Amino acid sequence: MSREGFSLLESLQFIKEFEQKKEDAIVNRGNLYRLKTCIRRAMKGETLRIGFFGGSITQGSLASNEKTCYAWLVYKWWVTTFPQAKFEYINGGIGGTSSLYGVARVDRDLLAYQPDFVIVDFSVNDESTKFFQETYEGLIRKILKFSENVSVLLLHNVFYDSGKNAQEQHLELGKRYGLPCISMKESLYSMVLQDLCDRKDLTEDDLHPNDQGHKLLSLIIISFLEEVYQEVKEDKEIEGKQKLEEQKPLTGNAYENAVLLQNKELESRLEGFERDLRKKEHRLDLFKNGFMAWKTGDRISFSVECSCLAIQYLKSIRKPVPMAELVIDGDKEHHVLLDGNFEEEWGDCLYLQSVLHHAERKIHTVEITILDSKVKYIQPFYLVAIICS
Repeated sequence: MSREGFSLLESLQFIKEFEQKKEDAIVNRGNLYRLKTCIRRAMKGETLRIGFFGGSITQGSLASNEKTCYAWLVYKWWVTTFPQAKFEYINGGIGGTSSLYGVARVDRDLLAYQPDFVIVDFSVNDESTKFFQETYEGLIRKILKFSENVSVLLLHNVFYDSGKNAQEQHLELGKRYGLPCISMKESLYSMVLQDLCDRKDLTEDDLHPNDQGHKLLSLIIISFLEEVYQEVKEDKEIEGKQKLEEQKPLTGNAYENAVLLQNKELESRLEGFERDLRKKEHRLDLFKNGFMAWKTGDRISFSVECSCLAIQYLKSIRKPVPMAELVIDGDKEHHVLLDGNFEEEWGDCLYLQSVLHHAERKIHTVEITILDSKVKYIQPFYLVAIICS
């Protein structure tokens, strides 16, 4: 059904089916008190900050430019619909990252800008596991706790070749916290399965939307926002506010207070490792403020109080890169291998490896040592940060 230059919105059959799928995409309406309050503020002409937080789709990967990304298109709906108000745009998307990194960086990359409305998008970067359900819950709770007025909408993107995502686990949390949830699996992916469009009309790589895919994604979100706006204009009865403190966590919730530590915050002993003192220029300047080492036996050690710990390091396509051994509390029998060589080809990866999960909460000692090798390395092993909670 795809042809060069063809727009799905030119097809009457597609438009008819798409209108239905926009309804199917709303897999949870949630408690709309916060969203309706946000819309009322916009109607009054207040200043609102519109935020987006997630992975590469939110960042805008494979969109031709920033202004064809779904995030910008949804932001423009607010601007166009409420010309009397003032708006600020916050895009906190970082490609290839999960909610484990998200919960540790959300203060810096989103909450520092004091958002009023936030779309959260990690359903293709999180695996469909209880572990990532827990990190995702920590992220949601941290955003909701930031302000009783911030409105959160959960977006569930999807792999268009397999239908894979973490929607099942994330949707449980959306229902738990009364948050609206919008699913591409139940809408655009469903249309692909029904041969109403070819997935190549939406995405070049079966994951990241092209401009047309971003446009359709934004129209689904905007359709929901328009529906809620209409209810506000009709002065329909507003739901009572759902209070976070009344919601018991669904998971162990060990990550709600996760923190990200780089070389300025982490007290460490360096034996061959060096601090990277280069200045980080912007949010996507990812491989800065860490530690690096080249030689066999180079070592870094530190102590942190936590029950959960993850190590963030560079996995590079520019191989070979040194490998390192991580030992916790002197337990060499259960050492962990940190391999800086990336087997995929799409680019360098900001890799995050969990090494402690629901362990005893105490001060843990961590030692990372470069392993022996006869290979001539292209670049050093690069430790970006640690995440502890």
